Amino acid sequence: MTTEDTFPQPPTFTEEQLDACRTADDYRPVLFEWYKYTAIVANIVASIDLSSPAIRPIQKPHFATLIGLLNRCSRLMLANVALSHDGLYGETTALIDRSIFESCVKILWLCQQDSNDAFARYIADGLKTELTLKAQIQAKISARANKIIPIEERMLKSIARYLKTAEMSDAEIAAAKKLPDLATMIESLGKDRLAYVVGQKISSHHVHGTWPSLLLHYLEWDEQGSFHLRDHNCETHVNQYVSIPLMVLSAAKSFCAWLMKAGDSQPFVDLLQSIEDEILSINQEVIGSDFTVAEET
Repeated sequence: MTTEDTFPQPPTFTEEQLDACRTADDYRPVLFEWYKYTAIVANIVASIDLSSPAIRPIQKPHFATLIGLLNRCSRLMLANVALSHDGLYGETTALIDRSIFESCVKILWLCQQDSNDAFARYIADGLKTELTLKAQIQAKISARANKIIPIEERMLKSIARYLKTAEMSDAEIAAAKKLPDLATMIESLGKDRLAYVVGQKISSHHVHGTWPSLLLHYLEWDEQGSFHLRDHNCETHVNQYVSIPLMVLSAAKSFCAWLMKAGDSQPFVDLLQSIEDEILSINQEVIGSDFTVAEET
């Protein structure tokens, strides 16, 4: 299993294409391609076979948790690619970005913890609701002299499937400690408070439709103090094409290091790091452009 055989060639750009971005002061056409490439790479990393000789012994539900989260990141990124290929739908891509960010943090935290307890807490966090639903359905069935209606039967079978695949009993799920909140996970990863505020709190505006979100994406305000509905003209911000791929690449690197035997993960980590370096290099021009504008004004 080598990186040359596994991954497609990265995007390349002519000097003319790069000069066009510099002239227009818009690097989104280039970063968009790296965003798309990162989504594809994340999907390939998530597709690594558990039976590969490079993989260390791992419990299937733990492996499934991480490849599921990584595939979620990839698919949501590709959804953003479809939405933003013309540069629009910024209100929607920002909302999806928030979900990708959270999944990346959970991947990083689970790989860092690398413990049965951490994975049990993650899995149980979703299944506790299923247990509550199961109890409610069974109570209704009991009140009906154990007569079950078809929709209840289907729901109970679905819940039973979730429980079976998790390889945890009802008692184990109920007893599992609560999953840490995102702020605690970010802190344990050694990130500063700004990462939480920007990645979690500010991004949550787009999920919950707060006042800042309405003003940014859904309303316009004129100097006379009047509000108007904003037209369908919200652009996907250039920073979205940088921050999200960097988070996904970080999560993918952590996953590879967690997954593979010592030494076997390095070629994959190096390749993922090379993609990160390319994105950061382009972003340096974006940042430089911002400061140049500030200095000129």
